[in-house]
Amino acid sequence: MIAWPMIAWTDGRIVPAEVLSVPVGDAGFVLGASVTEQLRTFRGRLFLADEHARRMEGSLAVAGIDLPMPLAEVFEAASEVAARNHASLDPEDDLGVCVVATPGDLPAQHGGVAGRPRVLVHSFPLAFRLWAGAYASGVAVVGVSVRQVPDDCWPIALKCRSRMHYHLADREASARIPGGRALLCHADGRVSETSTANVIAAIGGKLVTPPPADALSGVSLGHVRRLAAAEGIAWEERTLSLGECGEADELLLSSTPNCLLPATSLDGCPIGGGRPGPMFGRLLDAWSRGVGLDVRRQAETMAERSGV
Repeated sequence: MIAWPMIAWTDGRIVPAEVLSVPVGDAGFVLGASVTEQLRTFRGRLFLADEHARRMEGSLAVAGIDLPMPLAEVFEAASEVAARNHASLDPEDDLGVCVVATPGDLPAQHGGVAGRPRVLVHSFPLAFRLWAGAYASGVAVVGVSVRQVPDDCWPIALKCRSRMHYHLADREASARIPGGRALLCHADGRVSETSTANVIAAIGGKLVTPPPADALSGVSLGHVRRLAAAEGIAWEERTLSLGECGEADELLLSSTPNCLLPATSLDGCPIGGGRPGPMFGRLLDAWSRGVGLDVRRQAETMAERSGV
Protein backbone atom coordinates (compact mmCIF):
# COMPACT_ATOMS: atom_id res chain seq x y z
CA MET A 1 0.00 0.00 0.00
CA ILE A 2 1.31 3.48 -0.86
CA ALA A 3 1.41 5.75 2.17
CA TRP A 4 1.42 9.47 1.43
CA PRO A 5 3.09 11.86 1.63
CA MET A 6 6.13 10.30 0.00
CA ILE A 7 9.14 12.25 -1.19
CA ALA A 8 11.34 12.29 -4.27
CA TRP A 9 14.52 14.13 -5.21
CA THR A 10 15.51 16.12 -8.25
CA ASP A 11 18.54 18.24 -9.11
CA GLY A 12 19.71 18.57 -5.52
CA ARG A 13 16.43 19.07 -3.68
CA ILE A 14 13.78 17.00 -1.95
CA VAL A 15 10.29 17.45 -3.42
CA PRO A 16 6.88 15.86 -2.79
CA ALA A 17 6.67 12.71 -4.92
CA GLU A 18 3.42 13.79 -6.52
CA VAL A 19 5.01 16.87 -8.14
CA LEU A 20 8.04 15.08 -9.59
CA SER A 21 8.07 15.35 -13.38
CA VAL A 22 10.17 15.47 -16.52
CA PRO A 23 9.13 18.21 -18.99
CA VAL A 24 7.67 16.96 -22.25
CA GLY A 25 10.42 18.80 -24.15
CA ASP A 26 13.20 16.95 -22.32
CA ALA A 27 15.25 14.62 -24.55
CA GLY A 28 14.57 11.84 -22.06
CA PHE A 29 10.85 12.14 -22.89
CA VAL A 30 11.03 13.06 -26.58
CA LEU A 31 13.73 10.55 -27.56
CA GLY A 32 13.72 8.09 -24.66
CA ALA A 33 17.33 9.22 -24.19
CA SER A 34 17.65 8.52 -20.50
CA VAL A 35 19.81 6.24 -18.42
CA THR A 36 18.57 4.60 -15.27
CA GLU A 37 19.16 2.22 -12.44
CA GLN A 38 16.42 0.52 -10.45
CA LEU A 39 17.40 -0.63 -6.99
CA ARG A 40 15.41 -2.26 -4.22
CA THR A 41 15.56 -2.04 -0.48
CA PHE A 42 15.68 -4.62 2.26
CA ARG A 43 14.17 -3.22 5.45
CA GLY A 44 14.34 0.22 3.89
CA ARG A 45 18.04 0.18 3.05
CA LEU A 46 19.34 0.20 -0.51
CA PHE A 47 20.72 -3.14 -1.67
CA LEU A 48 23.87 -3.34 -3.82
CA ALA A 49 23.94 0.46 -4.23
CA ASP A 50 27.67 0.61 -5.05
CA GLU A 51 27.25 -1.91 -7.87
CA HIS A 52 24.31 0.01 -9.33
CA ALA A 53 26.26 3.28 -9.10
CA ARG A 54 29.23 1.80 -10.97
CA ARG A 55 27.01 0.53 -13.76
CA MET A 56 25.22 3.88 -14.02
CA GLU A 57 28.57 5.66 -14.27
CA GLY A 58 29.34 3.57 -17.34
CA SER A 59 25.92 4.26 -18.88
CA LEU A 60 26.29 8.01 -18.34
CA ALA A 61 29.64 7.92 -20.12
CA VAL A 62 28.20 6.05 -23.11
CA ALA A 63 25.25 8.46 -23.36
CA GLY A 64 27.47 11.52 -22.91
CA ILE A 65 25.42 12.81 -19.96
CA ASP A 66 27.53 14.92 -17.61
CA LEU A 67 25.60 15.24 -14.35
CA PRO A 68 25.50 18.61 -12.58
CA MET A 69 26.65 16.95 -9.34
CA PRO A 70 28.75 13.93 -8.34
CA LEU A 71 27.02 10.59 -8.84
CA ALA A 72 27.85 9.74 -5.21
CA GLU A 73 25.65 12.65 -4.14
CA VAL A 74 22.79 11.30 -6.24
CA PHE A 75 23.02 7.88 -4.61
CA GLU A 76 23.19 9.49 -1.16
CA ALA A 77 19.91 11.18 -2.06
CA ALA A 78 18.51 7.82 -3.17
CA SER A 79 19.38 6.37 0.22
CA GLU A 80 17.63 9.26 1.98
CA VAL A 81 14.52 8.94 -0.21
CA ALA A 82 14.39 5.21 0.49
CA ALA A 83 14.80 5.57 4.25
CA ARG A 84 12.23 8.35 4.62
CA ASN A 85 9.63 6.72 2.40
CA HIS A 86 10.08 3.31 3.98
CA ALA A 87 9.26 4.87 7.35
CA SER A 88 5.71 5.51 6.06
CA LEU A 89 5.17 1.87 5.04
CA ASP A 90 4.43 -1.40 6.78
CA PRO A 91 7.81 -2.28 8.40
CA GLU A 92 7.83 -5.57 6.47
CA ASP A 93 7.33 -3.82 3.13
CA ASP A 94 10.13 -2.66 0.82
CA LEU A 95 10.65 -0.24 -2.02
CA GLY A 96 11.83 -0.04 -5.57
CA VAL A 97 14.03 3.03 -6.05
CA CYS A 98 14.75 4.52 -9.48
CA VAL A 99 17.60 6.87 -10.35
CA VAL A 100 17.09 8.49 -13.77
CA ALA A 101 19.26 10.94 -15.72
CA THR A 102 18.42 12.68 -18.98
CA PRO A 103 20.38 15.01 -21.32
CA GLY A 104 17.93 17.81 -20.47
CA ASP A 105 15.86 20.03 -22.75
CA LEU A 106 15.94 19.04 -26.42
CA PRO A 107 17.16 22.06 -28.45
CA ALA A 108 14.61 21.43 -31.23
CA GLN A 109 11.80 22.08 -28.75
CA HIS A 110 13.44 24.95 -26.88
CA GLY A 111 14.36 27.49 -29.53
CA GLY A 112 17.60 25.72 -30.40
CA VAL A 113 18.90 26.01 -26.85
CA ALA A 114 19.88 22.87 -24.95
CA GLY A 115 19.22 22.53 -21.25
CA ARG A 116 21.51 21.01 -18.68
CA PRO A 117 21.10 17.33 -17.78
CA ARG A 118 18.37 16.40 -15.32
CA VAL A 119 18.65 13.77 -12.61
CA LEU A 120 15.93 12.51 -10.32
CA VAL A 121 15.17 9.82 -7.77
CA HIS A 122 11.78 8.33 -7.00
CA SER A 123 10.53 5.27 -5.16
CA PHE A 124 7.48 3.04 -4.93
CA PRO A 125 6.38 0.09 -2.81
CA LEU A 126 7.37 -3.15 -4.52
CA ALA A 127 4.48 -4.85 -6.33
CA PHE A 128 5.02 -8.19 -4.62
CA ARG A 129 1.65 -9.51 -5.82
CA LEU A 130 3.00 -9.60 -9.39
CA TRP A 131 5.53 -12.34 -8.59
CA ALA A 132 4.81 -13.76 -5.13
CA GLY A 133 3.23 -16.91 -6.56
CA ALA A 134 6.06 -17.50 -9.03
CA TYR A 135 8.50 -18.70 -6.34
CA ALA A 136 6.31 -21.81 -6.02
CA SER A 137 4.82 -22.17 -9.51
CA GLY A 138 7.53 -20.74 -11.74
CA VAL A 139 7.41 -18.44 -14.75
CA ALA A 140 6.56 -19.28 -18.36
CA VAL A 141 9.08 -17.87 -20.83
CA VAL A 142 8.49 -17.54 -24.56
CA GLY A 143 10.98 -17.27 -27.40
CA VAL A 144 9.83 -14.33 -29.51
CA SER A 145 10.48 -12.89 -32.95
CA VAL A 146 11.48 -9.48 -31.54
CA ARG A 147 15.28 -9.30 -31.44
CA GLN A 148 17.72 -7.75 -29.00
CA VAL A 149 19.04 -4.34 -30.04
CA PRO A 150 22.36 -4.92 -31.86
CA ASP A 151 25.60 -3.35 -30.65
CA ASP A 152 25.79 -1.10 -33.70
CA CYS A 153 22.67 0.68 -32.39
CA TRP A 154 23.89 1.04 -28.82
CA PRO A 155 26.16 -1.07 -26.60
CA ILE A 156 24.39 -3.76 -24.65
CA ALA A 157 26.10 -2.52 -21.47
CA LEU A 158 24.07 0.71 -21.67
CA LYS A 159 21.22 0.58 -19.14
CA CYS A 160 18.69 2.93 -20.73
CA ARG A 161 14.97 3.63 -20.91
CA SER A 162 14.69 3.14 -24.68
CA ARG A 163 12.73 -0.11 -24.34
CA MET A 164 10.15 -0.35 -27.10
CA HIS A 165 11.62 -3.71 -28.16
CA TYR A 166 10.92 -5.10 -24.66
CA HIS A 167 7.35 -3.81 -24.81
CA LEU A 168 6.73 -5.43 -28.18
CA ALA A 169 8.42 -8.66 -27.11
CA ASP A 170 6.27 -9.01 -24.01
CA ARG A 171 3.13 -8.27 -26.01
CA GLU A 172 4.03 -11.10 -28.37
CA ALA A 173 4.82 -13.45 -25.49
CA SER A 174 1.58 -12.78 -23.61
CA ALA A 175 -0.46 -13.17 -26.81
CA ARG A 176 0.98 -16.67 -27.26
CA ILE A 177 0.96 -17.74 -23.59
CA PRO A 178 -1.06 -15.61 -21.15
CA GLY A 179 1.31 -14.35 -18.48
CA GLY A 180 4.35 -15.47 -20.46
CA ARG A 181 7.57 -13.45 -20.39
CA ALA A 182 9.56 -12.81 -23.53
CA LEU A 183 13.01 -14.35 -23.89
CA LEU A 184 14.88 -12.26 -26.45
CA CYS A 185 17.67 -13.48 -28.72
CA HIS A 186 20.08 -11.71 -31.04
CA ALA A 187 19.55 -11.95 -34.79
CA ASP A 188 22.03 -14.85 -34.94
CA GLY A 189 20.12 -16.85 -32.30
CA ARG A 190 22.23 -16.09 -29.22
CA VAL A 191 20.05 -15.94 -26.12
CA SER A 192 20.19 -12.52 -24.49
CA GLU A 193 17.73 -11.81 -21.65
CA THR A 194 14.09 -11.30 -20.79
CA SER A 195 12.65 -7.79 -20.65
CA THR A 196 13.30 -7.64 -16.91
CA ALA A 197 15.82 -10.34 -16.00
CA ASN A 198 19.06 -12.10 -16.75
CA VAL A 199 18.93 -15.79 -17.66
CA ILE A 200 20.87 -18.52 -15.86
CA ALA A 201 20.73 -22.15 -17.03
CA ALA A 202 21.54 -24.98 -14.63
CA ILE A 203 23.18 -27.66 -16.76
CA GLY A 204 24.81 -30.73 -15.23
CA GLY A 205 25.36 -29.09 -11.84
CA LYS A 206 26.91 -25.95 -13.36
CA LEU A 207 25.34 -22.51 -13.80
CA VAL A 208 25.70 -21.10 -17.31
CA THR A 209 24.82 -17.52 -18.26
CA PRO A 210 25.27 -15.46 -21.44
CA PRO A 211 28.49 -13.41 -21.53
CA PRO A 212 28.51 -9.59 -21.38
CA ALA A 213 28.60 -9.47 -25.19
CA ASP A 214 25.21 -11.20 -25.28
CA ALA A 215 23.31 -9.62 -22.36
CA LEU A 216 23.46 -6.69 -19.97
CA SER A 217 25.52 -7.69 -16.94
CA GLY A 218 22.89 -7.51 -14.24
CA VAL A 219 23.68 -6.37 -10.71
CA SER A 220 21.49 -9.16 -9.34
CA LEU A 221 23.21 -11.60 -11.68
CA GLY A 222 26.54 -10.63 -10.15
CA HIS A 223 25.12 -11.26 -6.70
CA VAL A 224 23.89 -14.72 -7.75
CA ARG A 225 27.39 -15.45 -9.02
CA ARG A 226 28.85 -14.57 -5.61
CA LEU A 227 26.27 -16.73 -3.87
CA ALA A 228 27.07 -19.62 -6.20
CA ALA A 229 30.79 -19.30 -5.45
CA ALA A 230 30.08 -19.38 -1.71
CA GLU A 231 27.96 -22.50 -2.25
CA GLY A 232 30.69 -24.20 -4.29
CA ILE A 233 28.62 -24.16 -7.50
CA ALA A 234 30.56 -23.88 -10.76
CA TRP A 235 29.81 -20.89 -13.01
CA GLU A 236 30.39 -20.44 -16.72
CA GLU A 237 29.82 -17.55 -19.10
CA ARG A 238 29.14 -18.64 -22.66
CA THR A 239 26.63 -18.21 -25.44
CA LEU A 240 23.38 -20.10 -24.96
CA SER A 241 20.77 -21.16 -27.50
CA LEU A 242 17.02 -21.41 -26.97
CA GLY A 243 17.35 -25.16 -27.36
CA GLU A 244 19.85 -25.37 -24.49
CA CYS A 245 17.58 -23.27 -22.29
CA GLY A 246 14.66 -25.56 -22.97
CA GLU A 247 16.73 -28.67 -22.25
CA ALA A 248 18.40 -27.27 -19.10
CA ASP A 249 17.88 -28.94 -15.74
CA GLU A 250 16.61 -25.59 -14.48
CA LEU A 251 16.30 -22.08 -15.85
CA LEU A 252 16.57 -19.15 -13.43
CA LEU A 253 15.76 -15.47 -13.86
CA SER A 254 17.61 -12.88 -11.77
CA SER A 255 16.38 -9.30 -11.39
CA THR A 256 16.33 -6.51 -8.84
CA PRO A 257 12.71 -6.55 -7.55
CA ASN A 258 12.19 -10.30 -7.08
CA CYS A 259 15.85 -11.38 -6.76
CA LEU A 260 15.54 -14.85 -8.28
CA LEU A 261 12.68 -16.71 -9.95
CA PRO A 262 12.43 -20.14 -11.61
CA ALA A 263 11.35 -20.39 -15.25
CA THR A 264 9.50 -23.69 -15.48
CA SER A 265 8.49 -23.74 -19.15
CA LEU A 266 9.74 -22.48 -22.49
CA ASP A 267 7.28 -22.10 -25.36
CA GLY A 268 4.79 -24.21 -23.43
CA CYS A 269 7.18 -27.14 -22.85
CA PRO A 270 8.34 -27.91 -19.29
CA ILE A 271 11.90 -27.17 -18.26
CA GLY A 272 13.35 -29.94 -16.12
CA GLY A 273 10.46 -31.34 -14.12
CA GLY A 274 8.25 -28.36 -14.92
CA ARG A 275 8.54 -27.02 -11.37
CA PRO A 276 11.11 -25.08 -9.34
CA GLY A 277 14.22 -27.19 -8.83
CA PRO A 278 16.83 -27.67 -6.11
CA MET A 279 19.35 -25.19 -7.55
CA PHE A 280 16.75 -22.45 -7.39
CA GLY A 281 15.84 -23.31 -3.81
CA ARG A 282 19.46 -23.45 -2.73
CA LEU A 283 20.35 -20.06 -4.20
CA LEU A 284 17.18 -18.33 -2.98
CA ASP A 285 17.85 -19.65 0.53
CA ALA A 286 21.40 -18.29 0.32
CA TRP A 287 20.07 -14.92 -0.82
CA SER A 288 17.60 -14.87 2.09
CA ARG A 289 20.31 -15.69 4.63
CA GLY A 290 22.49 -12.90 3.27
CA VAL A 291 19.83 -10.19 3.61
CA GLY A 292 18.45 -11.47 6.89
CA LEU A 293 14.89 -12.14 5.76
CA ASP A 294 13.01 -14.82 3.83
CA VAL A 295 12.67 -13.33 0.34
CA ARG A 296 9.85 -15.62 -0.71
CA ARG A 297 7.93 -15.26 2.54
CA GLN A 298 8.17 -11.48 2.42
CA ALA A 299 6.68 -11.44 -1.08
CA GLU A 300 3.87 -13.81 -0.15
CA THR A 301 3.08 -11.92 3.05
CA MET A 302 2.99 -8.50 1.44
CA ALA A 303 0.97 -9.79 -1.52
CA GLU A 304 -1.62 -11.15 0.91
CA ARG A 305 -1.70 -7.88 2.87
CA SER A 306 -2.27 -5.89 -0.31
CA GLY A 307 -5.68 -7.55 -0.51
CA VAL A 308 -5.55 -7.73 -4.31
